[in-house]
Amino acid sequence: MKKSVLNSPRLLGLKKKKHKILRKKIYFLVFLAILILVGLSFLTKWEELNINNIQISGNKIIETKMIEEMVKEKIAGNYFWVFSKTNFIIYPQHQIEKELKNKFKRIKEVFVNERNIKTLEVSILERIALYIWCGTTLPESNNFGTQLQNGEKCYFMDDSGYIFDEAPYFSGEVYLKFYGKTGSYFFEPNFAKLISFKEALEKIGIKPVIFFVEDTGDIKVFLSSTTAQLGPFINLKADADFDQIVENLQSVLTTEPLQTEFKTKYSSLLYIDLRFGNKVYYKFK
Repeated sequence: MKKSVLNSPRLLGLKKKKHKILRKKIYFLVFLAILILVGLSFLTKWEELNINNIQISGNKIIETKMIEEMVKEKIAGNYFWVFSKTNFIIYPQHQIEKELKNKFKRIKEVFVNERNIKTLEVSILERIALYIWCGTTLPESNNFGTQLQNGEKCYFMDDSGYIFDEAPYFSGEVYLKFYGKTGSYFFEPNFAKLISFKEALEKIGIKPVIFFVEDTGDIKVFLSSTTAQLGPFINLKADADFDQIVENLQSVLTTEPLQTEFKTKYSSLLYIDLRFGNKVYYKFK
């Protein structure tokens, strides 16, 4: 009896009617969703809301055209084949910034913002080339200038020790050079110490031109030379107290006989060794 009531024509008719209403609601919601997506798609592609101008500023070395072409490449096409990437609301801002820094290592900072609805502004801050890194080992020949001309590759470094663009050949002592093993940064934890040491040496009348960080942990600081050959070098440990080393060096350079010999026999100086505490060892040819 109960089963017959559940299967009665009236109840079956009500069930069908509910299913029909439910299907209509589903169809309506699907249609509404499609309509909204189509509307949004047309809206994102509406010319008045799309970026059609790119302004680049701040770059001095990197060509504006190269930056512009990469930005255009990143905003070309659509998201999910539907929404235009040139729309000023949904353009890939962070992706553009990330890709520009990845492709152009000279870029230190980049800021991408919409100047107005139709104009995208890309502000570039380039790294300043202050030093150069020339590999892990010094040239085998003593004729340093010739080795450089024979294919040694060097790369620019900024004030933090970050290595970026390949540097052209420079004759003479235009840039302070660094040698030693490196990844993206050259000996980063101690780089500021090395630069401070270099500046301290210059204050007491010594001009360093090369820093060579050896695998042993020692550092050779080659001094300026009047010839194409490597000049004399200062030996010290990478973990040394550089301020104390400068004080020790200044002390011996104002004490005879080194004071006179350093001035009159500089071209024959081979090295000054500062690896042994307050003791200073030196040798002339």
